[in-house]
Parts: sequence; C-alpha cells; structure tokens
Amino acid sequence: MPVPTSNTSLSDIQTEFGGSNPIQLSEYYSGGPLVPAGSPAPNGPIPGSGQISVGQFRGSEKALFVAATGGSISTVGDYKIHTFTGPGTFTVTCAGNSGGSNSVDYLVIGGGAGGGSGGGGAGGYRESSGAASGCYSASPKGSGVAALPVAAQGYPVSIGGGGTGHSNGGTGDQGPAPGPSFGSGSTFSSITSAGGGGGAKYNSNGGSGGSGGGGGKDGGSGGGGNSPPVSPPQGSNGGNGGGGGSQGAGGGGGTGAAGQAGAPSENGGDGGSGVTSSINNSPVTRGGGGGGGTNGPPTARGLGGAGGGGNAGVNPSTSGQSGSSNTGGGGGAGRWGISGDAGNGGSGIVIIRYKFQ
Repeated sequence: MPVPTSNTSLSDIQTEFGGSNPIQLSEYYSGGPLVPAGSPAPNGPIPGSGQISVGQFRGSEKALFVAATGGSISTVGDYKIHTFTGPGTFTVTCAGNSGGSNSVDYLVIGGGAGGGSGGGGAGGYRESSGAASGCYSASPKGSGVAALPVAAQGYPVSIGGGGTGHSNGGTGDQGPAPGPSFGSGSTFSSITSAGGGGGAKYNSNGGSGGSGGGGGKDGGSGGGGNSPPVSPPQGSNGGNGGGGGSQGAGGGGGTGAAGQAGAPSENGGDGGSGVTSSINNSPVTRGGGGGGGTNGPPTARGLGGAGGGGNAGVNPSTSGQSGSSNTGGGGGAGRWGISGDAGNGGSGIVIIRYKFQ
C-alpha cells in the first residue's frame, strides 16, 4: 500500500519502506538502502541528500519488480530471461510497479514450414524493442514496439511445430491449404506469430504464412508473407519459381528478406535471410527460409537463408535439409521425382525478458 496522501506519519513511511527503530527520516533518502532511486512519489521527488520532509513521501510507494516462473531461466545483471522451447506457462507472482518494473520484453517465433519443390517459409517473427528490460540489440522487428504490461497471473505459452516436408520433392499438385507442410503458430499473451507457408509442390504456388513458401519449378508463384498482417511485418514473401521449362523452384521467405526466385538451368532460389536479436544476451539469427529445389547438379540447389533455413536436396544426397530447431527456419526443398524428400520446418521459440531488481 502506498504511503497515505494525508496525515502522513513517520510510521507510515516505515510501514511502506522498512527501517529501524527509533525512526529517523534521514534513513529514507532516495537511492539509499531503503528507498530505491526512482521510487514513485507523487509529492516528491524524494531527495537523495540534504533537506528532506515527511510531506515529500505522501502517496509514495516502494519500488517493486516483476517476479515470475516458467521455462528455462537465466540471469544477466539485473535482468531475468525465460526461454520456452516447448509449451509451458509464464507465471507472474509479482506484477511490480512503475518504480521498479511492470512490463516484459518478448521474442515470439512461429514454426517454419516444410519444403516441397519450393523452399519452406520461415515462421513469423515478432519482438519488442527491449526498452523495458535493459540495453541489448533487438532485431529490426522490434523497432518502436512496446513491451507488454503484466499482471499477477499465469500466461500460457505455446510453441509452433515445424511443418512436414513433402515426399519426392513435391511431384504433383499442391494439396489443400494449410496441409501438413505448413508450420504452426507460437503464442505468448496477446502476441501470436504465425507458422510459415508451405513450399509448393512441382509447378503450383507456395503457401502464405508468417513467411511465404517458395513457388514450384516452372512457374509457381511464391506465397505471401506477413499473413495475417501485423506491423512491423512478421515475415517476407516466398520466391517465385522460374517460368518455362528447366527452371528452378523459389526459395522460402525469411523473416528479414524474401526468398529468391528460381532461375534457368534448374537453379533453385536461395531462402530469405532471418534477423538477429540479442534478447538472450548473445546475438542469434533466426527465421531463415528454406532453399528452392533443383533437378540439376549440386551447385544449382537453393541454399537455406541465414537463421536456420535448410538447404535444398540434390543428387546423390536427394533429401532437403530440415530447418533448425527453435529458429522457425523453413525446410529445404527435395529433388523432385526421385525419392528426394523435402526437409521439415524448424520449431519456434518464445523468449521473455524483464528487470527483476
């Protein structure tokens, strides 16, 4: 309870901030052992030295910080980092206040899509700016995005799974959306990042999702990214398949760049690149799209985008690589028609960070 706004006494101040008996007002300088600097004080500011009065404490309250459980927890200086690689609950036991902390920064990435003839699209990528939980380098997705206020309650966390790659490189027509190749979304509080759009089969179109799947060889269109739309965009479009005969398939869209289009001589497009964040105290790139497929030599395959995208398969190793786990990376395309299965998408991740002291 804040210090009363009228008839304020030394004992009211002691009840809120603690202290010894006999009570001495000089114990309660701001920035001292009892009253942290920045403690909310509507009639303050509470001075850090010199003259001090009881009236300056009216309506003031002790700085409280967010406290929570759930996931794998690490500590960096004054900040806690909760990492979820599977479903769980972020349980807030103290919601804090404006004098300490009362909001959390986040990174939420959906599951990447499996490949087909085209590369799988990366899972959607959403992040806050980091302004509430210490100085670190957020990705471009965090530009201007506010942290989330929290209450003392449990917040379910879901982690999107990666989609399944098509068999035989997606020979034949694309199945109905969303199909098994699409990634699934990840969720924390009000934030949902969509799963990636599936890589197209043969000459059909890539699926839409967090990032779009690559278009199939010989003319398929790349799938749309940022679906459903959010701002900043959670992902990018997949690359188109090359038009006409002997054209490669498109690369899957990444969270930071669109997938490349397929090209002549069976050259598959590279997957779009992901983006980099240091929310867990080290720079990590996530959300790369899967490489587009080829029926040509190994040098013609599409490469996975930086951030966990899988490379497309070629002879004699015909299967595409799967996207990396907990990056939302898209699966690489398979070499079509000769038992070259496409790679699966990588699972998503949720990371939550806040000031705890």
